[in-house]
Amino acid sequence: MEETINQKSTDLIEKYEIRNVYSKELSRDVDVDLYVPKGYNELLPILILNDGQDSKAVKVQQTLHKLIEANEIEPVIIVNVYAGDRLQEYGVSGKPDYAKRGNRAILYNEYIVHHLLPFLSYTYPINLNHPKNAIAGYSLGGLSALDIAWNNPNYFKQVGAFSGSFWWRKKALNNGYTDADRIMHHKIKTSKTKPDVKFWFQAGTQDEIADRNNNGIIDAIDDTLDIVSELIKKGYKPYRDVVYFEMVQGEHNQKTWAKAMPTFLKWAFGK
Repeated sequence: MEETINQKSTDLIEKYEIRNVYSKELSRDVDVDLYVPKGYNELLPILILNDGQDSKAVKVQQTLHKLIEANEIEPVIIVNVYAGDRLQEYGVSGKPDYAKRGNRAILYNEYIVHHLLPFLSYTYPINLNHPKNAIAGYSLGGLSALDIAWNNPNYFKQVGAFSGSFWWRKKALNNGYTDADRIMHHKIKTSKTKPDVKFWFQAGTQDEIADRNNNGIIDAIDDTLDIVSELIKKGYKPYRDVVYFEMVQGEHNQKTWAKAMPTFLKWAFGK
């Protein structure tokens, strides 16, 4: 199918709707929305957002507009990549979970780096070498974003995970599971490299009700804090390199992520 581009503008942001772009890596058409600030001559940093189909509900365009209008952030081009088969394309590259989910995560990584980024930099005023280039996502999309940034620090210097699915594990809970079976934690711990990336994590106190170890802290928070701990053990500095944002009464939904989005954008692109 041929690519089609539709443009919808506000007074500060141009929205481009790119439809039916075929990905040979994923063997499917991918839809993408871009929010491009108006009136800038220089090449801008980029933010890739997984689950781009949620960006309207998360109010990403409105938030970007308000922050630029208030002069609170530097201009940034936001690229909203619509998801396909989330349970297969999101995950940790080359390491499916116990239920064989995430088998195509490595292909999604290749699509972002080898297909989408070159296309975007050729078509839009994007600086692929900008020191603030970032990738982010929600839930499984947050896990995917962390994995892609870890694998590609030459492209992504910052990563954000909203309610990241860091429970992703190689054993089921009823099959001898221990915390050592969490896949992303193990990848960070055993990595021989320390990528030049900064990390931002959000979790909500109402993200879920599960509490595997009965310590009174829900797993969503435990798993996120354990990721933070592994990064600090790796040598990343808290507050400078790693930020954790806990939202009281925050839930696992778009409404919560919309409330968290300004905090993330100001962390990543604040002046």
